[in-house]
Amino acid sequence: MTLTLLVLAIITLALALLPAGLAAVNLAILRSPEPTPSDGLVSILIPARNEVAVIEGTVRAALASRGVPVEVIVGDDHSSDETAAIVGRIARTDPRLRLIAVPALPEGWTGKNHACVALAEAARGERLLFLDADVTLAPDGAAALAAHAVQSGADLVSGVPRQVMETLGERLTVPMIDFLMLGYLPIALMRASPRPSLGAACGQMILIARAAYRRTGGHGAIRTSLHDGVRLPRLFREQGFHTDLVAGHALAACRMYRDFAQSWAGFSKNAHEGMATPASLPVWTVLLFGGHILPWLVLAAALALGAGTAAVLAAAAVIVSLATRAAITLRVAEPFATILLHPATVGTALAIQWNVLLRPGRAGRAVWKGRSYTVGGPAKPRQEPG
Repeated sequence: MTLTLLVLAIITLALALLPAGLAAVNLAILRSPEPTPSDGLVSILIPARNEVAVIEGTVRAALASRGVPVEVIVGDDHSSDETAAIVGRIARTDPRLRLIAVPALPEGWTGKNHACVALAEAARGERLLFLDADVTLAPDGAAALAAHAVQSGADLVSGVPRQVMETLGERLTVPMIDFLMLGYLPIALMRASPRPSLGAACGQMILIARAAYRRTGGHGAIRTSLHDGVRLPRLFREQGFHTDLVAGHALAACRMYRDFAQSWAGFSKNAHEGMATPASLPVWTVLLFGGHILPWLVLAAALALGAGTAAVLAAAAVIVSLATRAAITLRVAEPFATILLHPATVGTALAIQWNVLLRPGRAGRAVWKGRSYTVGGPAKPRQEPG
């Protein structure tokens, strides 16, 4: 038993050191770009479906952009609330804002991709900044993203906005976005290699060169996808375009969900195009469980059995895991209290992924914004209750 604990402790330490090393490099090279004044028009495009609680703040923040000229276009995707009325009222006071009605959703499309294509067709800017309706853009956000695109030569630039979390349910789920990107994506290699598999973005905020969007087909080329943050950068790389990431916490803020139920549903929606595949999830389980949950279990067992060396190594793995999470948390300005929740957050993420992969009768099906989709096959949107 002591030998087994020692072996497990060594494994957990190695698995904890992997994201620690990647995070150290990523945090050193990933920066928020500085805004540079430009005359190039940026079209800020916001798909919106029943966003009455957030749309006014999102639109007014976008209109407050400085450093670059902007137009703001909101695509009302058949909202049943006052979303369109709110946007229309603001548009009457600012000619830079337009409201368009998204056409009826055709078979074979997911809602966001269809709305984004309609928005892109209406846009006049040389760069298209796609924002989710719950993203509050900083005044210099659009200018900074556009400046980085020019300086880096990237056709697609994205970053993770600062994630606002107020409830325990949010804090048990949302922090995994930054942790996975900064702890497991080799950003230096991503910038050096054109490999599509290294492409990554955050679907909440993506800036795209208009010419590249047209040549790749943009959202229309991934019309069945529910995870544009994964699919778009890979599409661009497959067609020879350059994509990049920046630190986005100073450029925008986002409160994705309001409670645990919304968080569970939201992350479940993207799971089939992320971790929840038969080939990927076992690997991710070894990496995440082994590096961030197992060290605590080994430490407890080693202390109970008096296995001193195993206890020391397991304690080192615990410290490395928490220190990695703390460094990421502090950099991206997430709540400090979420650091100690880290093992539970990792466990929740794995539970979501395994539930999506294994739940009987629902594999490949996702429900979002009142629509039901079959993921990975012909998308037949069906209206869901509520």
